Amino acid sequence: MGRRPQPEIRERLLDACTSYALDHGLPDRMAPLADAAGTSTRMLVYHFGTRDQLLRELLGRAREWQLDAFGQLLRLRPGEPYLDTLARVWGELTGPAGRPYLRMFDQQHIAQLRDRAGRPLWPGFRRAATTDWLGPLEHGLASIGRPELATVVLATLRGLLMDLDATGDSDRAARAWQDFLAAIGS
Repeated sequence: MGRRPQPEIRERLLDACTSYALDHGLPDRMAPLADAAGTSTRMLVYHFGTRDQLLRELLGRAREWQLDAFGQLLRLRPGEPYLDTLARVWGELTGPAGRPYLRMFDQQHIAQLRDRAGRPLWPGFRRAATTDWLGPLEHGLASIGRPELATVVLATLRGLLMDLDATGDSDRAARAWQDFLAAIGS
């Protein structure tokens, strides 16, 4: 008689593996994930089937965490002008709390991730990574009467994040974000 599934153990393992990947990147092998989770690769295979399935679930969990954390940043706050909220977003996205997500969900990196059969690990990521943020931005921008700017704000933010990644010039990118917000506010 085989073991019964233990979802609480599986969840704990997935959380530990996700935390490791956010801190260190996605490993080529399962051993570092097993070590980080305090288990064996055999137990990871038992709970997740394959390395590819574990990586898919790990990416999904990290995305859930990112959506929760950054969704909170983008939410409308009573008594705070929404452009002030957006001004704070840049520092959070590029600061210590946001950098692991930026590394993990780098558009080019995600597009290149393949499973053992050569298929993309997350085929619809680029679209989801764009559309996930439009709703919260539209809601917040509605408070200043400009919900139609959600796509422009998101595209500018993503472009500046790509610029920061390519150049490392955080001061220039941060100034550009502030200048952009000032232009919207005028």
